[in-house]
Amino acid sequence: MQYLVVIETSESGFGAYVPDLPGCVAAAATREEVVGLIQEAIEFHLEGLKRSGEQVPEPKSQGEVVNVRAA
Repeated sequence: MQYLVVIETSESGFGAYVPDLPGCVAAAATREEVVGLIQEAIEFHLEGLKRSGEQVPEPKSQGEVVNVRAA
């Protein structure tokens, strides 16, 4: 499965979340670290859903980068 992960930069590092998995988040000092942590968080989140008998959400979110002219 492939889920869209949104990575944001902050003053203290990086944060990541998964729109299709509410509550699945990670934070780290580097981009590489946050990518690894969010991958682990997704796997942990999905295992928890399965163990509790809940349905695993299908990935639906998509992303696109668009260029715009600055005003």
